[in-house]
Amino acid sequence: MVSPVLLTSVVLVSCADSGEIRRFALDAGSGRLAEQQVVAAGGQLMPMALSPDRRRLYAARRSAPLAALTVDMGLDGGLRVLGEAALPASMAYVACDRSGRWLLSASYGEHRVAVSPIGGDGVAAPAHQVLPVGRNAHSIVVDPSNRHAYVACLGDDVLVRLEFDADTGVLAGDAASVFPMRPGAGPRHVVITADGRCLYLLNELDATIDVLERDVATGALQRCQTIALMPAGFDGKPWGAELRLSPDGAWLLATERRSDTMSLLAVQPGRGELTLADQATVESQPRGMQWSPDGRHALVAGQTSHHLASWHVDRARGRLDLCDRVAAGLNPNWIETLAPLTPPL
Repeated sequence: MVSPVLLTSVVLVSCADSGEIRRFALDAGSGRLAEQQVVAAGGQLMPMALSPDRRRLYAARRSAPLAALTVDMGLDGGLRVLGEAALPASMAYVACDRSGRWLLSASYGEHRVAVSPIGGDGVAAPAHQVLPVGRNAHSIVVDPSNRHAYVACLGDDVLVRLEFDADTGVLAGDAASVFPMRPGAGPRHVVITADGRCLYLLNELDATIDVLERDVATGALQRCQTIALMPAGFDGKPWGAELRLSPDGAWLLATERRSDTMSLLAVQPGRGELTLADQATVESQPRGMQWSPDGRHALVAGQTSHHLASWHVDRARGRLDLCDRVAAGLNPNWIETLAPLTPPL
């Protein structure tokens, strides 16, 4: 079931080379984009994450001084930097736990993950745990129960499953919790379905998606499908980028940077296997991508085109149609979206 249609939604884009976060309004009917605000935050801003209540945005600066920035959203979606906290490494990925009390991060270059406390005011503090994992940790996500965290380690071709204590914000694991992938696949990004029964893994180096069945009690995984994303006849080295599940869980989007493509995949009921519905040529080097809150549009940013584009997702026909594209700073690479906020009760 598709969420109720919104009049507008907020689109947030981090721009690595211009050191800023840009806010756009997305018209839910036409898909038109309008820039509303530019916040200069300095340095190479890349991964971002929204708090569970959508009232805070966390962005990692990957150049010195390494830090997690806390940004207040405001009821109108307006951005205001509340503070920044030191990070122990350059982080390729950040994510909140389900309670919103902890910010998890993964370092590609330092092969580790970290946990940073989030105060009652929603502001992130310096990391209180740093844990070595496999080579080139590219992402970390928690499951719906908030008891298991998964780390995609590109250099070791493994998924590492860690136990997570949401009361203390501590991660723990052992060698038995390592799930091997294909040699040379390059595990990159993970998304987990709302019921926790299916995990999707995007592999960077062979541009595939693995569909993994998941035991919700133990967190154990079993592979059930692998689907390729490279366009037929394209002769180039794969370079998978982003993976996003629609708000209703019925569709998956994935981007591939070498071929400049975005793929729309239908999620089959039951085991969650995928069927490729459409593939479109989008912005050049499409690093970041995200769904609109109502699931009607896909937003995609080109690192080398320096533009943001909106695409209508035609569910009835299973196809992607371009709506609008606008300039979006230098090296736009991460996108988050949200509906306009309402005052707390």
